[in-house]
Amino acid sequence: MNSMLALYRRLSRYPAGRWLFTRAVCLRAPYFGSIHPRFDRLEPGLAEAHITRRRSVQNHIGTIHAIALCNLAELVAGVGIEATITPDRRWIPKGMQVHYLAKCRLAAHARARINLPEEIGAGVDCIVPVEIFDQDGIKVAHADINMWVTPRGSNQ
Repeated sequence: MNSMLALYRRLSRYPAGRWLFTRAVCLRAPYFGSIHPRFDRLEPGLAEAHITRRRSVQNHIGTIHAIALCNLAELVAGVGIEATITPDRRWIPKGMQVHYLAKCRLAAHARARINLPEEIGAGVDCIVPVEIFDQDGIKVAHADINMWVTPRGSNQ
C-alpha cells in the first residue's frame, strides 16, 4: 500500500480525520488550499472530495467559479492516482479537457475513477475522468485529465 492511501486510512478512522488528511494534502500542494476542499472517500481507483461555495471560490454571478471546479478535478485525480499507483511509479498531469455543463450554486462534489494499465513500460498516458456534481446531484462539469505515469527514477 502506498503512503497516501495508508495516511488516509489511518486518519479517516477519527472524527476530524478526513479534514486532517485534506489539510496534509494541501500542505504538500498548497495551491489546492485556495478552494478549501474536503476529501470524502479515497481507495485504489477512486477519489471523492467536495467544496462549498464561499467568497474565495465565487465568480461574479455568485456561483462556484469554473476554475475552482478545475482545481477540484485536478485535486481528486492527483490524489486518486497517487493512492492507486504502486510505490515504484510516479505521475504528473500533462493536460486537462473540461466541459462545463451547468452552474454550480452551493457545493461541488467531484469523483475521479482511475483505471491504470497493468504495463507502463517507459511511460504511459492515463486518462482520469472526473465528474463534478452540485448539491442536487446535477452534473455541472466533466474533466478528462491526462496523467503521465512512469517508473520512479526514470528520466521521462
